[in-house]
Amino acid sequence: MDIQDIKNRFGIIGNSPLLNRAIDIARQVAPTDISVLITGESGSGKEVFSHIIHQLSARKHGPFIAVNCGAIPEGTIDSELFGHEKGSFTGAHEARKGYFEVVNGGTIFLDEVGELPLGTQARLLRILETGEYIRVGSSKVQKTNVRVVAATNVDIYDAVQKGKFREDLYYRLNTVPLRTPALRDRKEDIHLLFRKFIADFTDKYRSPNVQLTEDAQQLLANYPWPGNVRQLKNIAEQVAVLEKERLIDARILQQYLPTDNRNTLPIHVASGGNDDFSERDLLYKVLFDMKKDMVELKKLVVEIIQNGINSRIVEDNSPYINKLYREVDSSTPEQLVPPSTLTIHHSPAAGQNDDFHFHTQEAEEIEEESLSLVEKESDLIKKALKKHKGKRKSAAQELGISERTLYRKIKDLNLN
Repeated sequence: MDIQDIKNRFGIIGNSPLLNRAIDIARQVAPTDISVLITGESGSGKEVFSHIIHQLSARKHGPFIAVNCGAIPEGTIDSELFGHEKGSFTGAHEARKGYFEVVNGGTIFLDEVGELPLGTQARLLRILETGEYIRVGSSKVQKTNVRVVAATNVDIYDAVQKGKFREDLYYRLNTVPLRTPALRDRKEDIHLLFRKFIADFTDKYRSPNVQLTEDAQQLLANYPWPGNVRQLKNIAEQVAVLEKERLIDARILQQYLPTDNRNTLPIHVASGGNDDFSERDLLYKVLFDMKKDMVELKKLVVEIIQNGINSRIVEDNSPYINKLYREVDSSTPEQLVPPSTLTIHHSPAAGQNDDFHFHTQEAEEIEEESLSLVEKESDLIKKALKKHKGKRKSAAQELGISERTLYRKIKDLNLN
């Protein structure tokens, strides 16, 4: 079967050299039983390539299952993949087969494999090397004959360097690497895909067909498409349903393309809807600035004690001294300068240089406010959980993290 036949069979549109190369790799590796790691951005069609590999293999009559590893909570993912015995944990009222047992003789597609916990990664490595696994709560070794096709939209090698992904599993999965090209790297295919999607949706919703002007086609080609083919399909559906004009120019099309400023803004501070996340970023910045101020203040006091007050010290540090003086006079000085350690008076006399007087007092050691990011993160998680009455899904959305990440942080921080 040649590349064009594969495109026709699986509904793939485009003639980009990068796309053709990916299809050719899938076609060549399909008849073998080796593992394949599909990499590419979200929405670039990684699951389609897993179906190509399965359907062109000797396992095509066997079962196929796609598993989103990032959507399964860490506490249950071993049970989902490998099964469990009755009574092995709370709620295990009966024995259950895992995906690797159900798909015996077929192919399993592990999407977002980079999200797997390290313990699960060790179990997966054993299956890849020996075909053996053990159900949760059991001591009996079972065998399975499953081909693994994995996919990820993150840099797995970077995760290996950070200790978040096993190096041996990475090399075992990456026997044959296959990368799906991003849509912005397939400019010649964008208009073809858009026409196909528009035709499908106008037929589905029984609306007149839509055509693009030259400037609109150019706008499509130059847009970065962070959501790739999935985003292009959504835009086509919006235009087919909402737009009254049937000849779309660049001005009309621009209204449906969201502005992407993620590459130009180091920190995105939302005006609404994500206030807690923005407040957390600002809080971290304030804490770092406070710590820097305290360090500078301590260095200044040590220099004064060692060398005494002289005009050079005052001249070199006058901007910082004035800043501290304003902070001491602010409404909340206790948050900036410990009141019992240093008092600054600025009293210029006529015809003389500015005269700074420092008075140090004997005082008990003052406990500084903790600047630990772990403690601040713990406080933010507690506040989010309290705000949403313990609903972890809502709290995770409020914090701007995934529910699975929230589960892991609650476990790591020993939060009840």
